Amino acid sequence: MKITKQRAQKIAQKMRGRKVVVLGDVMLDEFIWGDVSRISPEAPVPVVDIKRESTHLGGAANVLANLLALGANGCVVGVVGNDYAGDRIRLSVKEKSDLHRDEFLISVDGRPTTIKTRIIAQQQMVVRADRENRSPVDPDTEQRIIAATRLALEDADALVISDYDKGVITPRVLREILPAAYERIPVLVDPKLRNFESYRPASLVTPNHHEALRLANVDEEAEGALQTAARKIRECLECDAVLITRGQRGMVLFEQDKDPVKVKTTAQEVFDVTGAGDTVIGMLAAALAGGGSLIEAALLANHAAGIVVGKLGTATATMDEVLASIES
Repeated sequence: MKITKQRAQKIAQKMRGRKVVVLGDVMLDEFIWGDVSRISPEAPVPVVDIKRESTHLGGAANVLANLLALGANGCVVGVVGNDYAGDRIRLSVKEKSDLHRDEFLISVDGRPTTIKTRIIAQQQMVVRADRENRSPVDPDTEQRIIAATRLALEDADALVISDYDKGVITPRVLREILPAAYERIPVLVDPKLRNFESYRPASLVTPNHHEALRLANVDEEAEGALQTAARKIRECLECDAVLITRGQRGMVLFEQDKDPVKVKTTAQEVFDVTGAGDTVIGMLAAALAGGGSLIEAALLANHAAGIVVGKLGTATATMDEVLASIES
């Protein structure tokens, strides 16, 4: 399956100005860049000579960053702490999105902002350190999330659930938000096992290969394992379609009773897969909001992902880059 540059341009034009609401676990991606030239005398570990540091929006906030880079519009609803990382996320989101409202990022006392710190040397990750609280948010915070999401959805063209299993997405939140949203706009879910049975109804669910097999409790060695997993996921969640991402093997779209559609990867080189799933679901949501079909959205998402994995660190793809990838 392929998409022409002309058709992609038409979808891109319709994407502009479309509002996509992202609900999920926002986080700050912190990178420490350096070089390694020796091993520590204290333990058999590399000593990193730090050259620079950088921070980027991560998790659900990175989905928003990808949407904006592609030319769509949107906002993100999530939880941050009353801390430096939370302030950085607030400032960055406000700078990037003219639809951002302060009440969309909910501050919770005593709950730290999720930070993922990666130390990179010679273009390879040496170690990752996470600072987070993964317990589900309390009922009062749930209610604030629900209220903020309803407000954001009033004039939205699509909804993305970006679940990183950090406690923001709960069965109650999903129960209160999904049915009403599904009645009028595309609803896309990047799932995790803990909330699996609560992702209903949905237009599209996007597990990776291993998540799909675990969600459906299917043996990887079984004949037709992916097709069986997709069928079970559709039946359980009452979703319209399942897109299973397979890394360097591309993607497979399972749409109701239609034959599976395999999409081969367009990645030329893979430097870093950090945030690639955010790029995929961001492109999918933007394309569907712009009137593209599920197959067209999957093809565009595959091109966007191929661009992002060729960059080091948390990255985004622009629509110009996607169009150039299609042309080549």
